[in-house]
Amino acid sequence: MTGPADGRPDATSVLLPGPWTHRTISANGIGLHVAEAGEGPLVLLLHGFPQFWWTWRSQLTALADAGFRAVAPDLRGYGASDKPPRGYDLPTLSSDVAALVRALGERDAVVVGHDWGALLGWTTAALHPRSVRRLVVLSMAHPRRLRAAMADPVQRRASRYALRFQLPRLPERMLTRADDDPVADLMQRWAGPEWATTADFAEAVERYRAASRIPQAAYGAMEYHRWAARSQLRPDGLRYARRMAAPVTAPTLQLHGELDSCVLVGSARGSGRYVAGAYEWQELPGIGHFPQEEAPETVSRAIADWAAS
Repeated sequence: MTGPADGRPDATSVLLPGPWTHRTISANGIGLHVAEAGEGPLVLLLHGFPQFWWTWRSQLTALADAGFRAVAPDLRGYGASDKPPRGYDLPTLSSDVAALVRALGERDAVVVGHDWGALLGWTTAALHPRSVRRLVVLSMAHPRRLRAAMADPVQRRASRYALRFQLPRLPERMLTRADDDPVADLMQRWAGPEWATTADFAEAVERYRAASRIPQAAYGAMEYHRWAARSQLRPDGLRYARRMAAPVTAPTLQLHGELDSCVLVGSARGSGRYVAGAYEWQELPGIGHFPQEEAPETVSRAIADWAAS
């Protein structure tokens, strides 16, 4: 569906049909849209930028078939979830996740995160450890490891795209203009070469471009990046960094694409030093920044095996 005024998609455009159900759940004072499938132990799937719940389409069905209750929310500011003016810092977002687990009627969950969703997974496991039974991290270093990796000029160059996101209003206009294509540009640069030439990739780009044009969605996506950059030397950012020194006690599986050009392998490797529980690192050959879409069967199997351990 499109909005009546300017032809931009509205929030209902992400309610894509499939072997899952859609609903909105109240958690931490906001409404979070979720897609869910299956019955059994809860597996919570957290998306990254520039995506929404649909990035987990393969895992929703595969995990349901494997005997799990798979739930993929749109994070605060994305898709069909609420888009409040504030609350895009990682401590608040992790409270969203912990509250969502409770609102789903569970005490804890296997939390799976990709990109920003993975930063959120690391954060929830450290700040709300009782909510995270097991953790699976895709394409993202631990926040403290990522902070240290910015001393590497190669990782700084890989992350320079986020500099333009610090500008007021202009990034939102770029993401919502019909004649600009920053989503396609970033995905083309970050994806592994095999997936980037497929029809599935082209469909994904179109889906994520459209979702970025939902009113206020671009603002929310940019606020994630703005808080991360601007808080580095502020009291709230320094307090967050200190709190993230707490070891993650949940058994943690880290999956990372060998060809990830957004978060480099060398930046992500070493995150295990912040995990006190069982820890496993798996590097995925030939895969870029989007493992759940580039190698869906491999990732679904790894999540199911880790969740069932």
